[in-house]
Amino acid sequence: MKRPYIICHMVESIDGRIDCGMVDKISGDEYYATLESLDCKASVEGRITMEHYYALPVKFDAKNCVPIGKEQVFKSTERNDFHICPDSKGTLMWESETMEDTRPLLIITSESASEQYLEYLRQKGISYIAVGKDTINLKRAMEILHETFGVERLAVLGGGLINGGFLAAGLIDEVSLLLAPGIDGREGWRALFDGIADQSKLPTKLALRSVERLDNDVLWIRYNVL
Repeated sequence: MKRPYIICHMVESIDGRIDCGMVDKISGDEYYATLESLDCKASVEGRITMEHYYALPVKFDAKNCVPIGKEQVFKSTERNDFHICPDSKGTLMWESETMEDTRPLLIITSESASEQYLEYLRQKGISYIAVGKDTINLKRAMEILHETFGVERLAVLGGGLINGGFLAAGLIDEVSLLLAPGIDGREGWRALFDGIADQSKLPTKLALRSVERLDNDVLWIRYNVL
């Protein structure tokens, strides 16, 4: 399968927590500087993160909820520096076809999304990939992202559930981890990779690629996934 080279890039406390408000207090601007150096023009963040920071505060209300029931792709631009949002059921609404950093938006949804939602995206000029019967088929989505949209390198920027989804699908090639000098310890917060229901899943083995000490006593640790 031809797909992008995928790097999960995250900052966490030493106990593996990734709450943005918490890690902001124990790190500086190292996250964005190191992300830029990874040369990933396109990136994906989880639906909850995108809903909280970027989407409009209202949800899409489909008058006709008949699902599309088939794979469908819409390409609105020849650019490949997408800000990607997984939205399995097709609920989030957007101010425009570009994000705050002017990169084009791309939605990945499942075939259970309504045709009305996909028509809404087309009218907004927002590219999309609809694949997977009830939930997103990430492997196929990544294949389309490479073949149709020309994405060669992709940064996965969390949260824990989307990171866990890419990990469970065997789609992570590299982990770029900023380990910030602090401990969270609060219960109920997501870990770096989370939400994998299969209790028999074996640990994913890594090979150390490099370690660098940055400002604020942050460690930048890069691993290749074996």
